[in-house]
Amino acid sequence: MIWLSQRSAIFALCFFCAVIYLPAADAKIHLHKWLLNYEYKSPDCVEKLVITINGQSPGPTIRAQQGDTIIVEVTNNLFTEGVSIHWHGIRQRGTPWFDGTVGLTQCPILLGSTFKYEFVLDRAGTYLYHSHYGMQRGAGLYGSILVSLPDGELEPFTYDYDQSILLNDWYHKSTYEQAVGLSSIPFGWVGEPQSLLINGKGRFNCSQFTAPSVDVGICNTTNPECSPYSLTLVPGKTYRLRISSLTTLSSLSFQIEGHNMTVVEADGSYVEPFVVQNLFIYTGETYSVLVKANQDPSRNYWITTNVVARSPATPPILAILNYYPNSPTKSPQTVPPSGPAWNDVARRKAQSKAIRARHGYVLQPPPNSDRVIILLNTQNLINGFFHWCVNNVSLTLPNTPYIIALKEKLTHAFNQTSPPDLIYDYQNYNIYAVQSNKNATSSNRIYRLRFNSTVDVILQNANTMTANNSETHPWHLHGHNFWVLGYGDGKFDKSKDPKGYNLVDPILKNTVPLHPYGWTALRFQADNPGVWFFHCHVDAHLFMGMGVVFEEGIEYVKKLPSSIMGCGGK
Repeated sequence: MIWLSQRSAIFALCFFCAVIYLPAADAKIHLHKWLLNYEYKSPDCVEKLVITINGQSPGPTIRAQQGDTIIVEVTNNLFTEGVSIHWHGIRQRGTPWFDGTVGLTQCPILLGSTFKYEFVLDRAGTYLYHSHYGMQRGAGLYGSILVSLPDGELEPFTYDYDQSILLNDWYHKSTYEQAVGLSSIPFGWVGEPQSLLINGKGRFNCSQFTAPSVDVGICNTTNPECSPYSLTLVPGKTYRLRISSLTTLSSLSFQIEGHNMTVVEADGSYVEPFVVQNLFIYTGETYSVLVKANQDPSRNYWITTNVVARSPATPPILAILNYYPNSPTKSPQTVPPSGPAWNDVARRKAQSKAIRARHGYVLQPPPNSDRVIILLNTQNLINGFFHWCVNNVSLTLPNTPYIIALKEKLTHAFNQTSPPDLIYDYQNYNIYAVQSNKNATSSNRIYRLRFNSTVDVILQNANTMTANNSETHPWHLHGHNFWVLGYGDGKFDKSKDPKGYNLVDPILKNTVPLHPYGWTALRFQADNPGVWFFHCHVDAHLFMGMGVVFEEGIEYVKKLPSSIMGCGGK
Protein backbone atom coordinates (compact mmCIF):
# COMPACT_ATOMS: atom_id res chain seq x y z
CA MET A 1 0.00 0.00 0.00
CA ILE A 2 1.20 3.50 -0.81
CA TRP A 3 -0.28 6.71 0.56
CA LEU A 4 0.16 9.87 -1.48
CA SER A 5 -1.28 13.33 -1.78
CA GLN A 6 -3.88 13.83 -4.48
CA ARG A 7 -1.59 16.48 -5.93
CA SER A 8 1.12 13.99 -6.72
CA ALA A 9 1.40 10.73 -8.64
CA ILE A 10 3.53 7.82 -7.50
CA PHE A 11 3.27 4.43 -9.11
CA ALA A 12 3.98 1.21 -7.23
CA LEU A 13 6.11 -1.33 -9.08
CA CYS A 14 5.87 -4.31 -6.73
CA PHE A 15 3.57 -6.07 -4.29
CA PHE A 16 5.10 -4.92 -0.98
CA CYS A 17 3.95 -2.06 1.19
CA ALA A 18 5.30 1.44 1.73
CA VAL A 19 3.95 4.50 3.51
CA ILE A 20 4.40 8.18 2.82
CA TYR A 21 3.21 10.46 5.61
CA LEU A 22 1.37 13.58 4.51
CA PRO A 23 -0.27 16.53 6.21
CA ALA A 24 -3.47 15.46 7.94
CA ALA A 25 -5.53 17.98 5.97
CA ASP A 26 -4.84 16.15 2.69
CA ALA A 27 -6.97 13.23 1.60
CA LYS A 28 -4.82 10.27 0.69
CA ILE A 29 -4.64 7.79 -2.14
CA HIS A 30 -4.08 4.20 -1.08
CA LEU A 31 -2.62 2.02 -3.82
CA HIS A 32 -2.84 -1.75 -3.47
CA LYS A 33 -1.49 -4.33 -5.90
CA TRP A 34 -3.18 -7.68 -5.51
CA LEU A 35 -2.19 -10.96 -7.15
CA LEU A 36 -4.93 -13.59 -7.10
CA ASN A 37 -3.89 -17.25 -7.02
CA TYR A 38 -5.19 -20.66 -6.16
CA GLU A 39 -3.15 -22.16 -3.33
CA TYR A 40 -3.50 -25.15 -1.04
CA LYS A 41 -4.56 -23.96 2.41
CA SER A 42 -5.98 -25.61 5.53
CA PRO A 43 -8.19 -23.02 7.23
CA ASP A 44 -10.11 -25.69 9.18
CA CYS A 45 -7.24 -28.24 9.16
CA VAL A 46 -8.53 -29.80 5.90
CA GLU A 47 -6.37 -29.03 2.89
CA LYS A 48 -8.14 -27.68 -0.20
CA LEU A 49 -7.63 -25.14 -2.97
CA VAL A 50 -8.29 -21.59 -1.79
CA ILE A 51 -8.25 -18.27 -3.68
CA THR A 52 -5.63 -16.04 -2.08
CA ILE A 53 -4.70 -12.37 -2.39
CA ASN A 54 -0.93 -12.01 -2.22
CA GLY A 55 -0.88 -15.40 -0.50
CA GLN A 56 -3.57 -14.53 2.08
CA SER A 57 -7.11 -15.70 2.75
CA PRO A 58 -8.89 -13.76 4.13
CA GLY A 59 -7.26 -11.05 2.06
CA PRO A 60 -5.46 -7.93 3.32
CA THR A 61 -7.52 -5.49 5.39
CA ILE A 62 -7.94 -2.10 3.73
CA ARG A 63 -7.59 0.71 6.28
CA ALA A 64 -8.22 4.31 5.29
CA GLN A 65 -10.07 7.50 6.23
CA GLN A 66 -13.33 8.93 4.99
CA GLY A 67 -12.60 10.95 1.86
CA ASP A 68 -9.57 8.89 0.86
CA THR A 69 -9.26 7.30 -2.57
CA ILE A 70 -8.66 3.57 -2.91
CA ILE A 71 -6.88 2.13 -5.95
CA VAL A 72 -6.66 -1.65 -6.20
CA GLU A 73 -4.87 -3.22 -9.15
CA VAL A 74 -6.10 -6.81 -9.35
CA THR A 75 -4.09 -9.33 -11.38
CA ASN A 76 -5.94 -12.56 -12.17
CA ASN A 77 -3.70 -15.61 -11.96
CA LEU A 78 -6.47 -18.16 -11.36
CA PHE A 79 -5.57 -20.34 -14.38
CA THR A 80 -9.04 -21.14 -15.69
CA GLU A 81 -11.57 -18.51 -14.59
CA GLY A 82 -12.48 -14.85 -14.59
CA VAL A 83 -12.99 -12.83 -11.43
CA SER A 84 -14.32 -9.56 -10.03
CA ILE A 85 -14.30 -7.89 -6.61
CA HIS A 86 -17.29 -6.13 -5.10
CA TRP A 87 -16.69 -3.41 -2.49
CA HIS A 88 -19.54 -4.25 -0.17
CA GLY A 89 -21.10 -1.19 1.48
CA ILE A 90 -19.09 1.32 -0.59
CA ARG A 91 -21.66 3.35 -2.49
CA GLN A 92 -19.48 4.10 -5.54
CA ARG A 93 -20.90 7.57 -6.06
CA GLY A 94 -19.56 8.77 -9.38
CA THR A 95 -17.89 5.40 -10.10
CA PRO A 96 -20.75 2.89 -10.61
CA TRP A 97 -18.61 0.92 -13.06
CA PHE A 98 -16.26 -0.07 -10.20
CA ASP A 99 -18.94 -1.77 -8.09
CA GLY A 100 -17.41 -5.08 -9.13
CA THR A 101 -20.52 -7.03 -10.18
CA VAL A 102 -20.06 -9.15 -13.28
CA GLY A 103 -23.11 -8.87 -15.55
CA LEU A 104 -24.13 -5.51 -14.10
CA THR A 105 -21.14 -3.17 -14.02
CA GLN A 106 -18.24 -4.99 -15.67
CA CYS A 107 -17.01 -7.98 -17.59
CA PRO A 108 -14.98 -10.54 -15.64
CA ILE A 109 -11.27 -9.88 -15.23
CA LEU A 110 -9.68 -12.36 -17.62
CA LEU A 111 -6.87 -14.74 -16.81
CA GLY A 112 -3.50 -13.01 -16.90
CA SER A 113 -4.94 -9.50 -17.05
CA THR A 114 -4.86 -6.65 -14.51
CA PHE A 115 -7.89 -4.53 -13.69
CA LYS A 116 -7.76 -1.27 -11.75
CA TYR A 117 -10.55 -0.33 -9.34
CA GLU A 118 -10.55 3.29 -8.16
CA PHE A 119 -13.13 4.83 -5.85
CA VAL A 120 -13.60 7.27 -2.95
CA LEU A 121 -14.58 6.20 0.56
CA ASP A 122 -17.41 8.66 1.22
CA ARG A 123 -18.46 7.31 4.60
CA ALA A 124 -16.72 6.07 7.73
CA GLY A 125 -17.60 2.62 9.02
CA THR A 126 -17.00 -1.11 8.73
CA TYR A 127 -17.27 -2.62 5.25
CA LEU A 128 -16.25 -5.67 3.25
CA TYR A 129 -14.97 -6.86 -0.10
CA HIS A 130 -15.47 -10.16 -1.86
CA SER A 131 -15.70 -11.83 -5.24
CA HIS A 132 -18.96 -11.24 -7.11
CA TYR A 133 -18.64 -13.81 -9.88
CA GLY A 134 -20.55 -17.09 -9.72
CA MET A 135 -20.04 -18.68 -6.29
CA GLN A 136 -16.40 -17.65 -6.08
CA ARG A 137 -16.74 -15.90 -2.72
CA GLY A 138 -16.92 -19.30 -1.05
CA ALA A 139 -13.42 -20.14 -2.32
CA GLY A 140 -11.81 -17.64 0.06
CA LEU A 141 -11.74 -14.36 -1.89
CA TYR A 142 -12.92 -11.90 0.74
CA GLY A 143 -11.72 -9.36 3.31
CA SER A 144 -12.46 -6.23 5.36
CA ILE A 145 -12.50 -2.47 4.73
CA LEU A 146 -12.16 -0.29 7.85
CA VAL A 147 -12.84 3.41 7.29
CA SER A 148 -12.10 5.90 10.06
CA LEU A 149 -13.27 9.49 10.42
CA PRO A 150 -11.06 12.31 9.13
CA ASP A 151 -8.47 13.65 11.56
CA GLY A 152 -10.05 15.87 14.20
CA GLU A 153 -13.52 14.28 14.03
CA LEU A 154 -14.73 12.15 16.93
CA GLU A 155 -17.09 9.20 17.17
CA PRO A 156 -19.90 9.25 19.74
CA PHE A 157 -18.26 6.47 21.78
CA THR A 158 -14.78 5.87 23.15
CA TYR A 159 -12.50 2.86 23.24
CA ASP A 160 -8.83 2.05 23.68
CA TYR A 161 -8.23 -0.46 20.90
CA ASP A 162 -9.86 -1.42 17.60
CA GLN A 163 -10.00 -5.08 16.49
CA SER A 164 -11.61 -6.74 13.46
CA ILE A 165 -13.35 -10.13 13.54
CA LEU A 166 -14.44 -11.66 10.24
CA LEU A 167 -16.76 -14.67 10.38
CA ASN A 168 -17.29 -17.19 7.61
CA ASP A 169 -18.51 -20.71 6.94
CA TRP A 170 -16.48 -23.27 5.03
CA TYR A 171 -17.19 -26.15 2.67
CA HIS A 172 -14.82 -28.94 1.70
CA LYS A 173 -16.44 -29.25 -1.73
CA SER A 174 -15.26 -26.76 -4.32
CA THR A 175 -17.58 -23.99 -5.46
CA TYR A 176 -17.64 -25.70 -8.87
CA GLU A 177 -19.05 -28.89 -7.35
CA GLN A 178 -21.66 -26.86 -5.48
CA ALA A 179 -22.68 -24.90 -8.60
CA VAL A 180 -23.06 -28.06 -10.69
CA GLY A 181 -25.35 -29.59 -8.06
CA LEU A 182 -27.55 -26.50 -7.95
CA SER A 183 -27.84 -26.50 -11.76
CA SER A 184 -28.65 -30.19 -12.22
CA ILE A 185 -31.56 -32.58 -12.48
CA PRO A 186 -31.80 -34.19 -9.99
CA PHE A 187 -31.14 -31.17 -7.81
CA GLY A 188 -28.06 -31.30 -5.58
CA TRP A 189 -28.28 -28.93 -2.61
CA VAL A 190 -24.96 -27.63 -1.21
CA GLY A 191 -25.81 -28.95 2.25
CA GLU A 192 -24.58 -27.44 5.49
CA PRO A 193 -20.98 -26.17 5.79
CA GLN A 194 -18.41 -28.44 7.35
CA SER A 195 -16.88 -25.69 9.51
CA LEU A 196 -17.11 -22.11 10.72
CA LEU A 197 -14.12 -19.75 10.59
CA ILE A 198 -13.06 -16.78 12.72
CA ASN A 199 -10.54 -14.61 10.88
CA GLY A 200 -9.84 -17.52 8.57
CA LYS A 201 -9.28 -20.12 11.30
CA GLY A 202 -11.47 -23.09 12.18
CA ARG A 203 -11.13 -26.70 13.27
CA PHE A 204 -12.73 -29.70 11.63
CA ASN A 205 -12.97 -32.99 13.54
CA CYS A 206 -10.56 -35.14 11.55
CA SER A 207 -12.03 -38.32 13.06
CA GLN A 208 -15.01 -37.79 10.76
CA PHE A 209 -12.72 -38.59 7.82
CA THR A 210 -12.47 -42.31 7.17
CA ALA A 211 -10.58 -44.20 4.48
CA PRO A 212 -10.99 -45.10 1.71
CA SER A 213 -13.60 -42.45 0.89
CA VAL A 214 -11.13 -39.61 1.40
CA ASP A 215 -7.43 -39.14 1.85
CA VAL A 216 -7.23 -38.89 5.65
CA GLY A 217 -3.82 -37.23 5.31
CA ILE A 218 -5.39 -34.00 4.13
CA CYS A 219 -6.77 -33.32 7.62
CA ASN A 220 -4.07 -32.28 10.08
CA THR A 221 -4.97 -30.58 13.35
CA THR A 222 -1.31 -29.77 14.05
CA ASN A 223 -1.20 -27.41 11.06
CA PRO A 224 -0.67 -23.86 12.45
CA GLU A 225 -3.05 -22.51 9.78
CA CYS A 226 -5.95 -23.93 11.82
CA SER A 227 -4.71 -23.19 15.33
CA PRO A 228 -7.50 -21.58 17.39
CA TYR A 229 -7.88 -17.83 16.88
CA SER A 230 -6.88 -15.86 19.99
CA LEU A 231 -7.84 -12.25 20.74
CA THR A 232 -5.66 -10.63 23.39
CA LEU A 233 -7.07 -7.96 25.73
CA VAL A 234 -5.32 -5.80 28.30
CA PRO A 235 -7.23 -5.82 31.60
CA GLY A 236 -9.19 -2.64 32.25
CA LYS A 237 -9.27 -1.51 28.62
CA THR A 238 -12.27 -1.08 26.31
CA TYR A 239 -12.20 -2.67 22.86
CA ARG A 240 -14.13 -1.91 19.72
CA LEU A 241 -14.73 -5.23 17.98
CA ARG A 242 -15.75 -4.82 14.34
CA ILE A 243 -17.66 -8.06 13.75
CA SER A 244 -18.55 -8.92 10.15
CA SER A 245 -20.02 -11.95 8.41
CA LEU A 246 -19.32 -13.18 4.89
CA THR A 247 -20.80 -16.63 5.26
CA THR A 248 -22.08 -18.25 2.08
CA LEU A 249 -25.12 -19.77 3.81
CA SER A 250 -25.14 -19.57 7.59
CA SER A 251 -26.74 -17.05 9.91
CA LEU A 252 -24.72 -16.83 13.11
CA SER A 253 -24.74 -15.98 16.80
CA PHE A 254 -21.53 -14.56 18.29
CA GLN A 255 -20.89 -14.52 22.04
CA ILE A 256 -18.02 -14.05 24.50
CA GLU A 257 -18.08 -15.99 27.74
CA GLY A 258 -18.76 -13.73 30.74
CA HIS A 259 -18.73 -10.47 28.74
CA ASN A 260 -21.51 -8.18 27.57
CA MET A 261 -21.31 -6.43 24.21
CA THR A 262 -22.66 -2.94 23.54
CA VAL A 263 -23.77 -2.51 19.93
CA VAL A 264 -22.72 0.93 18.59
CA GLU A 265 -22.48 0.60 14.79
CA ALA A 266 -24.25 -1.34 12.05
CA ASP A 267 -23.22 -1.23 8.37
CA GLY A 268 -21.45 2.11 8.89
CA SER A 269 -24.30 3.81 10.83
CA TYR A 270 -24.18 4.74 14.51
CA VAL A 271 -26.64 2.73 16.59
CA GLU A 272 -28.45 3.88 19.71
CA PRO A 273 -26.41 1.69 22.10
CA PHE A 274 -27.93 -1.47 23.49
CA VAL A 275 -26.38 -4.39 25.34
CA VAL A 276 -26.43 -8.02 24.20
CA GLN A 277 -24.97 -11.27 25.48
CA ASN A 278 -25.00 -12.70 21.98
CA LEU A 279 -24.98 -10.90 18.63
CA PHE A 280 -27.05 -12.28 15.77
CA ILE A 281 -25.34 -11.54 12.47
CA TYR A 282 -26.38 -12.38 8.92
CA THR A 283 -24.17 -12.73 5.88
CA GLY A 284 -23.19 -9.32 4.51
CA GLU A 285 -23.75 -7.48 7.79
CA THR A 286 -21.16 -5.59 9.84
CA TYR A 287 -21.37 -4.44 13.46
CA SER A 288 -19.19 -2.67 15.99
CA VAL A 289 -19.55 -3.66 19.63
CA LEU A 290 -17.74 -2.34 22.70
CA VAL A 291 -16.33 -4.92 25.10
CA LYS A 292 -14.73 -4.06 28.44
CA ALA A 293 -11.93 -6.28 29.73
CA ASN A 294 -13.41 -6.18 33.24
CA GLN A 295 -13.49 -9.85 34.21
CA ASP A 296 -11.07 -11.98 36.25
CA PRO A 297 -7.70 -11.36 34.50
CA SER A 298 -6.11 -14.55 35.78
CA ARG A 299 -7.83 -16.70 33.15
CA ASN A 300 -8.89 -16.80 29.50
CA TYR A 301 -12.46 -16.97 28.17
CA TRP A 302 -14.25 -18.67 25.28
CA ILE A 303 -15.43 -16.90 22.15
CA THR A 304 -18.08 -19.01 20.43
CA THR A 305 -19.99 -18.72 17.18
CA ASN A 306 -22.81 -21.05 16.22
CA VAL A 307 -25.34 -21.43 13.42
CA VAL A 308 -28.88 -20.12 13.85
CA ALA A 309 -31.94 -20.05 11.53
CA ARG A 310 -31.06 -23.51 10.14
CA SER A 311 -31.07 -26.86 11.90
CA PRO A 312 -27.37 -26.98 12.81
CA ALA A 313 -25.23 -29.65 11.21
CA THR A 314 -22.18 -27.41 11.46
CA PRO A 315 -20.40 -27.48 14.85
CA PRO A 316 -19.77 -24.19 16.69
CA ILE A 317 -16.36 -22.58 16.30
CA LEU A 318 -14.32 -21.84 19.43
CA ALA A 319 -11.77 -19.07 19.82
CA ILE A 320 -9.95 -17.71 22.87
CA LEU A 321 -10.37 -14.33 24.54
CA ASN A 322 -6.92 -13.97 26.06
CA TYR A 323 -6.32 -11.71 29.07
CA TYR A 324 -2.75 -10.44 28.97
CA PRO A 325 -0.27 -11.68 30.21
CA ASN A 326 -1.82 -15.17 30.17
CA SER A 327 -0.73 -17.47 27.37
CA PRO A 328 -2.85 -16.83 24.26
CA THR A 329 -2.94 -20.58 23.58
CA LYS A 330 -4.22 -21.56 27.01
CA SER A 331 -7.76 -22.90 26.67
CA PRO A 332 -10.29 -21.90 29.33
CA GLN A 333 -11.20 -24.67 31.75
CA THR A 334 -14.90 -23.82 31.59
CA VAL A 335 -17.66 -25.15 29.34
CA PRO A 336 -18.09 -22.89 26.29
CA PRO A 337 -21.39 -20.97 26.17
CA SER A 338 -23.91 -22.85 24.06
CA GLY A 339 -25.52 -19.85 22.40
CA PRO A 340 -29.23 -19.41 21.68
CA ALA A 341 -31.46 -22.09 20.18
CA TRP A 342 -31.15 -22.20 16.40
CA ASN A 343 -34.92 -21.82 15.91
CA ASP A 344 -35.53 -19.01 18.42
CA VAL A 345 -36.93 -16.64 15.79
CA ALA A 346 -38.42 -14.31 18.41
CA ARG A 347 -34.98 -13.42 19.83
CA ARG A 348 -33.61 -12.73 16.37
CA LYS A 349 -36.55 -10.49 15.50
CA ALA A 350 -36.15 -8.64 18.81
CA GLN A 351 -32.54 -7.75 17.97
CA SER A 352 -33.54 -6.61 14.48
CA LYS A 353 -36.16 -4.29 15.93
CA ALA A 354 -33.74 -2.95 18.58
CA ILE A 355 -31.36 -1.52 15.97
CA ARG A 356 -32.17 2.18 15.67
CA ALA A 357 -30.19 5.25 14.70
CA ARG A 358 -28.23 6.89 17.49
CA HIS A 359 -29.74 10.04 18.93
CA GLY A 360 -28.00 13.06 17.47
CA TYR A 361 -27.08 11.10 14.33
CA VAL A 362 -30.53 10.44 12.91
CA LEU A 363 -31.05 11.09 9.21
CA GLN A 364 -34.81 10.95 8.92
CA PRO A 365 -36.34 9.43 5.79
CA PRO A 366 -38.77 11.26 3.53
CA PRO A 367 -42.23 10.96 5.06
CA ASN A 368 -43.69 9.29 1.97
CA SER A 369 -42.50 7.29 -1.00
CA ASP A 370 -43.11 7.72 -4.71
CA ARG A 371 -43.22 4.01 -5.48
CA VAL A 372 -43.86 0.80 -3.56
CA ILE A 373 -42.38 -2.48 -4.80
CA ILE A 374 -43.42 -5.67 -2.99
CA LEU A 375 -40.93 -8.48 -3.61
CA LEU A 376 -42.35 -11.92 -2.83
CA ASN A 377 -39.56 -14.43 -2.13
CA THR A 378 -40.41 -17.92 -3.39
CA GLN A 379 -38.78 -21.20 -4.31
CA ASN A 380 -39.94 -22.58 -7.65
CA LEU A 381 -39.50 -25.30 -10.24
CA ILE A 382 -38.85 -23.96 -13.74
CA ASN A 383 -38.54 -26.61 -16.47
CA GLY A 384 -37.61 -29.14 -13.81
CA PHE A 385 -34.82 -27.02 -12.26
CA PHE A 386 -34.98 -25.54 -8.76
CA HIS A 387 -34.87 -21.75 -8.64
CA TRP A 388 -35.28 -18.97 -6.14
CA CYS A 389 -37.59 -16.29 -7.48
CA VAL A 390 -38.75 -12.77 -6.74
CA ASN A 391 -42.35 -12.16 -7.80
CA ASN A 392 -42.10 -15.48 -9.67
CA VAL A 393 -39.11 -14.25 -11.71
CA SER A 394 -35.70 -15.91 -11.36
CA LEU A 395 -32.96 -13.50 -12.38
CA THR A 396 -30.53 -14.41 -15.14
CA LEU A 397 -27.74 -12.00 -16.04
CA PRO A 398 -27.11 -10.96 -19.66
CA ASN A 399 -23.86 -11.52 -21.55
CA THR A 400 -23.44 -7.75 -21.93
CA PRO A 401 -23.33 -5.98 -18.54
CA TYR A 402 -26.39 -3.83 -17.97
CA ILE A 403 -24.48 -0.58 -17.54
CA ILE A 404 -22.80 -1.04 -20.94
CA ALA A 405 -26.04 -2.02 -22.66
CA LEU A 406 -27.88 0.97 -21.20
CA LYS A 407 -25.18 3.55 -21.95
CA GLU A 408 -24.61 2.22 -25.46
CA LYS A 409 -28.37 1.77 -26.05
CA LEU A 410 -28.04 -1.93 -26.87
CA THR A 411 -31.74 -2.62 -26.44
CA HIS A 412 -31.41 -6.19 -27.67
CA ALA A 413 -28.94 -7.08 -24.88
CA PHE A 414 -31.69 -7.73 -22.31
CA ASN A 415 -35.48 -7.82 -22.04
CA GLN A 416 -36.73 -4.23 -21.98
CA THR A 417 -40.00 -5.06 -20.21
CA SER A 418 -40.05 -4.13 -16.53
CA PRO A 419 -40.77 -6.85 -13.94
CA PRO A 420 -43.88 -6.49 -11.78
CA ASP A 421 -44.03 -4.26 -8.70
CA LEU A 422 -46.50 -6.72 -7.18
CA ILE A 423 -47.17 -10.35 -7.97
CA TYR A 424 -50.49 -11.09 -9.63
CA ASP A 425 -53.23 -11.89 -7.07
CA TYR A 426 -50.95 -11.05 -4.13
CA GLN A 427 -53.94 -10.55 -1.84
CA ASN A 428 -54.96 -14.19 -2.21
CA TYR A 429 -51.46 -15.69 -2.15
CA ASN A 430 -51.08 -18.06 0.80
CA ILE A 431 -47.55 -17.59 2.14
CA TYR A 432 -47.93 -20.53 4.56
CA ALA A 433 -48.50 -23.21 1.92
CA VAL A 434 -46.35 -24.86 -0.75
CA GLN A 435 -47.34 -23.19 -4.01
CA SER A 436 -46.95 -24.52 -7.53
CA ASN A 437 -46.30 -21.02 -9.00
CA LYS A 438 -46.80 -22.42 -12.49
CA ASN A 439 -46.19 -19.05 -14.11
CA ALA A 440 -42.65 -18.76 -12.70
CA THR A 441 -40.05 -17.86 -15.29
CA SER A 442 -36.42 -16.81 -15.73
CA SER A 443 -35.67 -13.34 -17.05
CA ASN A 444 -33.07 -10.56 -17.19
CA ARG A 445 -35.62 -7.74 -16.86
CA ILE A 446 -34.75 -4.80 -14.57
CA TYR A 447 -36.57 -2.17 -12.54
CA ARG A 448 -36.22 1.36 -13.95
CA LEU A 449 -36.45 3.90 -11.10
CA ARG A 450 -37.15 7.59 -11.60
CA PHE A 451 -34.00 9.46 -10.63
CA ASN A 452 -34.16 11.13 -7.20
CA SER A 453 -37.44 9.38 -6.39
CA THR A 454 -38.12 7.73 -3.04
CA VAL A 455 -38.74 4.02 -3.27
CA ASP A 456 -40.21 1.61 -0.72
CA VAL A 457 -39.30 -2.05 -1.03
CA ILE A 458 -41.27 -4.62 0.94
CA LEU A 459 -39.53 -7.96 1.21
CA GLN A 460 -42.17 -10.64 1.71
CA ASN A 461 -41.22 -14.15 2.83
CA ALA A 462 -43.22 -17.30 2.10
CA ASN A 463 -43.13 -21.08 2.34
CA THR A 464 -40.46 -22.90 0.35
CA MET A 465 -41.18 -26.04 -1.67
CA THR A 466 -40.89 -27.97 1.61
CA ALA A 467 -43.97 -27.98 3.81
CA ASN A 468 -43.84 -25.83 6.97
CA ASN A 469 -40.55 -24.25 5.98
CA SER A 470 -39.64 -20.60 5.43
CA GLU A 471 -35.99 -19.58 5.30
CA THR A 472 -34.09 -16.52 6.50
CA HIS A 473 -32.86 -14.29 3.66
CA PRO A 474 -30.34 -11.47 4.24
CA TRP A 475 -30.86 -8.91 1.45
CA HIS A 476 -28.07 -6.56 0.33
CA LEU A 477 -28.45 -3.40 -1.77
CA HIS A 478 -25.52 -2.12 -3.81
CA GLY A 479 -24.86 1.60 -4.24
CA HIS A 480 -27.13 2.77 -1.41
CA ASN A 481 -28.03 2.69 2.22
CA PHE A 482 -31.70 2.19 3.02
CA TRP A 483 -33.84 3.04 6.01
CA VAL A 484 -35.21 -0.01 7.79
CA LEU A 485 -38.79 1.07 8.45
CA GLY A 486 -40.06 -2.06 10.12
CA TYR A 487 -40.50 -5.81 10.43
CA GLY A 488 -43.71 -7.76 10.64
CA ASP A 489 -45.18 -11.25 10.83
CA GLY A 490 -47.36 -12.81 8.16
CA LYS A 491 -48.34 -11.12 4.93
CA PHE A 492 -47.76 -7.40 4.47
CA ASP A 493 -50.94 -5.31 4.46
CA LYS A 494 -50.53 -2.22 2.29
CA SER A 495 -53.33 -0.36 4.03
CA LYS A 496 -52.45 -1.12 7.65
CA ASP A 497 -48.77 -1.96 8.10
CA PRO A 498 -47.25 1.35 6.87
CA LYS A 499 -49.00 3.08 9.78
CA GLY A 500 -46.54 1.32 12.09
CA TYR A 501 -43.37 2.36 10.23
CA ASN A 502 -40.56 3.87 12.27
CA LEU A 503 -40.06 7.29 10.67
CA VAL A 504 -38.46 8.80 13.80
CA ASP A 505 -35.09 7.05 14.12
CA PRO A 506 -34.80 4.22 11.57
CA ILE A 507 -31.32 2.82 11.05
CA LEU A 508 -29.56 3.17 7.70
CA LYS A 509 -28.12 -0.15 6.52
CA ASN A 510 -27.09 -1.91 3.34
CA THR A 511 -27.97 -5.47 4.41
CA VAL A 512 -31.03 -6.62 6.32
CA PRO A 513 -32.62 -9.96 7.26
CA LEU A 514 -35.98 -11.15 6.04
CA HIS A 515 -37.28 -13.44 8.78
CA PRO A 516 -39.36 -16.60 8.19
CA TYR A 517 -43.01 -16.01 7.23
CA GLY A 518 -42.55 -12.28 7.72
CA TRP A 519 -41.87 -9.02 5.93
CA THR A 520 -39.22 -6.30 6.08
CA ALA A 521 -39.91 -2.75 4.89
CA LEU A 522 -37.15 -0.54 3.43
CA ARG A 523 -37.01 2.96 1.99
CA PHE A 524 -34.23 4.47 -0.13
CA GLN A 525 -33.65 7.37 -2.47
CA ALA A 526 -32.79 6.55 -6.07
CA ASP A 527 -30.15 9.28 -6.18
CA ASN A 528 -27.02 7.39 -7.28
CA PRO A 529 -26.79 7.14 -11.08
CA GLY A 530 -25.98 3.61 -12.16
CA VAL A 531 -27.17 0.01 -12.20
CA TRP A 532 -27.41 -1.65 -8.82
CA PHE A 533 -27.90 -5.19 -7.57
CA PHE A 534 -30.39 -6.00 -4.80
CA HIS A 535 -30.16 -9.65 -3.85
CA CYS A 536 -30.18 -12.33 -1.21
CA HIS A 537 -26.63 -12.59 0.14
CA VAL A 538 -26.80 -16.37 0.51
CA ASP A 539 -24.54 -17.50 -2.33
CA ALA A 540 -26.59 -20.50 -3.40
CA HIS A 541 -29.82 -18.49 -3.41
CA LEU A 542 -28.31 -15.74 -5.56
CA PHE A 543 -26.83 -18.34 -7.90
CA MET A 544 -30.34 -19.77 -8.26
CA GLY A 545 -31.77 -16.37 -9.26
CA MET A 546 -32.77 -14.60 -6.04
CA GLY A 547 -32.16 -10.98 -6.93
CA VAL A 548 -33.37 -7.93 -8.83
CA VAL A 549 -31.62 -5.04 -10.59
CA PHE A 550 -32.38 -1.34 -10.19
CA GLU A 551 -31.44 1.29 -12.78
CA GLU A 552 -31.55 4.97 -11.90
CA GLY A 553 -30.24 8.11 -13.60
CA ILE A 554 -28.32 6.22 -16.28
CA GLU A 555 -28.28 9.40 -18.35
CA TYR A 556 -26.11 11.02 -15.67
CA VAL A 557 -23.48 8.26 -15.71
CA LYS A 558 -20.29 9.59 -17.28
CA LYS A 559 -18.35 7.96 -20.11
CA LEU A 560 -17.62 4.35 -19.23
CA PRO A 561 -14.00 3.24 -18.90
CA SER A 562 -12.93 0.79 -21.57
CA SER A 563 -11.52 -1.56 -18.90
CA ILE A 564 -15.00 -2.78 -17.90
CA MET A 565 -15.85 -3.92 -21.43
CA GLY A 566 -14.85 -6.90 -23.53
CA CYS A 567 -17.78 -9.32 -23.20
CA GLY A 568 -21.23 -9.68 -24.74
CA GLY A 569 -22.06 -8.21 -28.11
CA LYS A 570 -23.02 -5.01 -29.87
